[in-house]
Amino acid sequence: MTARTLDGELVASLIKEQLAARIAVLAERGIRPGLGTILVGDDPPSANYVAMKHRDSQALGMASFEVHLGADATHDEVLTAVRQFNANPEVDAYIVQYPFPPHLDYEAILLEVDPAKDADGLHPVNLGKLVQGIDAPLACTPAGIQRLLEHYEIPIAGRHVVIVGRGLTIGRPLANLLSLKRPNANAAVTVVHTGIADLAAYTRQADILVAAAGSPGLITAEMVKPGAVIVAAGVSFEGRKLLSDVADEVAEVAGWLSPRIGGVGPMTRAMLMSNTVDAAERRAGR
Repeated sequence: MTARTLDGELVASLIKEQLAARIAVLAERGIRPGLGTILVGDDPPSANYVAMKHRDSQALGMASFEVHLGADATHDEVLTAVRQFNANPEVDAYIVQYPFPPHLDYEAILLEVDPAKDADGLHPVNLGKLVQGIDAPLACTPAGIQRLLEHYEIPIAGRHVVIVGRGLTIGRPLANLLSLKRPNANAAVTVVHTGIADLAAYTRQADILVAAAGSPGLITAEMVKPGAVIVAAGVSFEGRKLLSDVADEVAEVAGWLSPRIGGVGPMTRAMLMSNTVDAAERRAGR
């Protein structure tokens, strides 16, 4: 058995085509969606990720607003950038890129973001609405994973989803999203992590296994039920090399597998664009 590919690049391109049509409708009304980014410091992966978001925005005809502060920026300087984006009607949604330099409190800054402009879907207000099942900007990577599975007509309802990793950006919001009583959800969800002694006892039960721990090669072939759907969401870096939580050998056991490059990453960026267009459409309706 060789796993079929969950091609995130392909699905993201289809989503962007749909977004381009929505952006054209907004343009007829004189509205151009605007995405902002606040980057503090010079973390190379963060800088590269922010640059990709602006390239995506420009390719779709969206406006881009960028603030890049030095690693020695003060809390007040970051807060000023956040408040300027909150007040700017041309910025429909924006992100405060993580990680921060250690002397800054990311959570305190995040609380100052206008929840309606939360492009990442990670503001506590929006995460709370997710728990309640109330419509709000969704966390981008979980929403992207759900859309990826939906595109390939992989059943989620009633299936056992095991998520390895309990982080704020993927594990926790994804568990809530896939357990909601909604289409393309309604799953039995188990969340585990690297602090569990016999991780394989859980992962081998998964119909859909999402690796999101940020631990290279954590998921090996013997930890996977034959034919399972494997989403490799967790990544880390060794220098400039991108490493996956899922070992290459898993492709010989799984039924479906998202690739290390061109899997979940493009979906995350596509959903960021989607959240921004959603926000612009809300502005158009006001």
